[in-house]
Amino acid sequence: MKKKFNLIIITLAVVAFVGCKDKLEEIVPQQSISDQLAFADETGATGATIGIYGLAQDLEVFGSMPAVISDFQSDNVNFIGSFPTLNAINNYATLANNASINGIWRDNFETILAANAVITNVPDVPGDGFTQAERDALIGEAKFMRAAVYFQMVNLFAHTYQIENGANDALPLITEPFTGEVVLYSRATLNEIHALIEQDLLDAITALPGDDLAPSRASVGAARTLLSRLYLYRGDFAAAATQASQVSGGTYVPAVDNGYWAAGGSEFLFTIVNTAVDNGETGSGGWNSYYEPAEQGGRGDCPFSADLLAAFDPADARLAFSEVGDNGETYTLKFNDASTDVSFVPVVRVTEAYLNHAEALGNTSGTITQEMVDLLNMSRTRAGLTRFFIADFATVGDYLTAVLNERRLELAFEGHRRMDLLRNGQNLRPAGDVDFTASAPGQDQTILPIPQQERDLNPNLTQNNGY
Repeated sequence: MKKKFNLIIITLAVVAFVGCKDKLEEIVPQQSISDQLAFADETGATGATIGIYGLAQDLEVFGSMPAVISDFQSDNVNFIGSFPTLNAINNYATLANNASINGIWRDNFETILAANAVITNVPDVPGDGFTQAERDALIGEAKFMRAAVYFQMVNLFAHTYQIENGANDALPLITEPFTGEVVLYSRATLNEIHALIEQDLLDAITALPGDDLAPSRASVGAARTLLSRLYLYRGDFAAAATQASQVSGGTYVPAVDNGYWAAGGSEFLFTIVNTAVDNGETGSGGWNSYYEPAEQGGRGDCPFSADLLAAFDPADARLAFSEVGDNGETYTLKFNDASTDVSFVPVVRVTEAYLNHAEALGNTSGTITQEMVDLLNMSRTRAGLTRFFIADFATVGDYLTAVLNERRLELAFEGHRRMDLLRNGQNLRPAGDVDFTASAPGQDQTILPIPQQERDLNPNLTQNNGY
């Protein structure tokens, strides 16, 4: 077997496999040994697959930091935290040596490598009782996770499809596990990364055994919804509608009220479940820590922005699903247990499929239909607001404005707002904000820099403009 080592994540590999950050010459291909042990039988293969979810729980993966950055770069969150690295991103003054960005790069690629290991090794795991369907299901889970993590990463480190029709540099495309030999990867284009995500999700839809697993593991519904999100981001609205409709019009049941956050349930198509003894919280933050005020045990870094507060109808139950801290700031109750760090991470929700479907139809229909209005009304009426009617919209453009606003209110504090604005050609900050101009689509600081540490090790990694 040819042994390769992904130099772009050299720091990760050294830490994970030999425990030394500084000396390249000390790297040995120990991963090949651990793979032999991990994939010795079906039990080991299943454990390796479950391990991907454990890595995704980290603060810098689905442990909140990418979502927090996505919300405070936009107009949803008033970041009042003290971390210099996060303040730099918030103030559109990021440097390429930002330690928080280094951590995001390292931990997300660590999760991708773990998925690659499952995808590569499971077909050869011995055991006649390990059926092809069971192997395919584990590979399907790994492909879903690789797609979800790559999607999160490419949204942070590359401009949207609308800037250069996907021809812009994005991320190194790595589909092999770590095994040892140095490979100096260049950055693939956004189109190439999107193609991998698309194929992984299509494969997952075919391989996964329906939706019988817990929402803490990949499902067909989650894969279809994530795929519809990808198509929305690329402006392929017909394909987005096709995928979203199989969730919004199928057997997937949205929650009946806003209390679903307390218990998970059918609203969550895919969630990272944080318990009191197993969660991604660290001293640097986490879902509960960032979004809970200090007197409740959190950091209180991410209250509502004034702009978001003003966007809510006073009668909206989602606004009532909040609390005012001692500092006078308003905080969401979606993540409200900083004492135990229990939370349900909303990676993919049923309601997103409804809103994806609504937006896709709004971009493919010349007129407003009852189906479009019904899709928009689902989350609106759940929040206690009056229904929309066709006559409420003079044009399809008015309808799409309402959809984007509904996405803002429903998906607030889940990391969607930044990309919703950028892909629709809107500035991340409201008019009059000091960073309004810097926050326009395509501007340098709307995306993150490639970590300088990685570029120092790999001269093939080009840097984003402005860094």
